[in-house]
Amino acid sequence: MYLKEFEIRWNDIDANRHLANKAYIEYAAHTRMTFLSELGFDQRSLGKFNIGPVVFYEHIYYFKEVFYGRPVKVSLELAGKSEDGKFFEFVHNFYDHKGRNFARCEMMGAWLDLQTRKLIPLPEEMLHFMDKVDRAENFKTLTSKDTRKFAKTPVDLS
Repeated sequence: MYLKEFEIRWNDIDANRHLANKAYIEYAAHTRMTFLSELGFDQRSLGKFNIGPVVFYEHIYYFKEVFYGRPVKVSLELAGKSEDGKFFEFVHNFYDHKGRNFARCEMMGAWLDLQTRKLIPLPEEMLHFMDKVDRAENFKTLTSKDTRKFAKTPVDLS
């Protein structure tokens, strides 16, 4: 399991003096991109294929408060991937300085062609990078149906 350590910064806490909601999202995203970059799946690779990741959702489950002054660790595991690599799902667990799990983040996303602005399969040359990510215990092969499992649709103002 990949782990990244973070020092809780002053601007990571909220008015209640505990880790702010935004910090969870930022720590999870930074963990994902740092890990992928370390594998060679970096800005240069993304630029070569003119693609970028897009997030469909990030669900955070809070178990316990965590406060300024002690480092935290964020894990990364692959919870799902479509066969062509177009869709991916990661799970992050957040641990305090004693290794206690204080939160979990589940996120799903896809790859976006930055010119056409359409979702695309991961280029064959990059597909192998996703095989290097530790898989969660409940890993599953994703389909487009999985991306709509919460059945949320836009509702415009009239």
